[in-house]
Amino acid sequence: MARYTDASCRLCRREGLKLYLKGERCYTDKCAISRRQYAPGQHGQRRKKQSEYGLQLREKQKAKRIYGILERQFEKYFEMAERRKGKTGDNLLEILESRLDNVVYRLGFASSRKEARQLVLHKHFTVNGKTVNIPSYLVNVGDEIAVKEESKKSEKFKEIMEATASRISPKWLEVDSENLVGKVTAIPTKEDIDVPIEDHLIVELYSK
Repeated sequence: MARYTDASCRLCRREGLKLYLKGERCYTDKCAISRRQYAPGQHGQRRKKQSEYGLQLREKQKAKRIYGILERQFEKYFEMAERRKGKTGDNLLEILESRLDNVVYRLGFASSRKEARQLVLHKHFTVNGKTVNIPSYLVNVGDEIAVKEESKKSEKFKEIMEATASRISPKWLEVDSENLVGKVTAIPTKEDIDVPIEDHLIVELYSK
């Protein structure tokens, strides 16, 4: 499975804002973008004029990097969003938020989406009582996501829960922190999503 393996902090610096790709580190003074607020590379500190196409492309790249998705899968999600009723941009964000790895992160069961993806791949979670190890699995309203009983005893999950105890889950999710169980109670709307993505720019890019 193809996956970005270079330094995550370079992605934040390239986009010019925190994408929270490294969990708790992003909230500390160790965050790279807090120390170097310019793009990586030899010419990173030069000011560049952004064309309309450049702005649209950067917004797509930002969305891909936040959710940890590569180009081909992102295009697939956009096609799905176009086929659904309603605004394509809203539908796209809804699909991205419904990924299992994102839901695990939103519930506070992982400190970052990258860590959530790894935990899902290692079969630490069930959906409606069945083990699911596919990070891109799309959850539905009413689905129950839970940490497996044997996994709850691990030091890893104790550390994760301590680190993310203060995180507030979005309104479309319910979480039982003591039993490490979460439930999807509604379809995520654009207003529920705190990710800084201008979805209309992505739609404009794919409409060319």
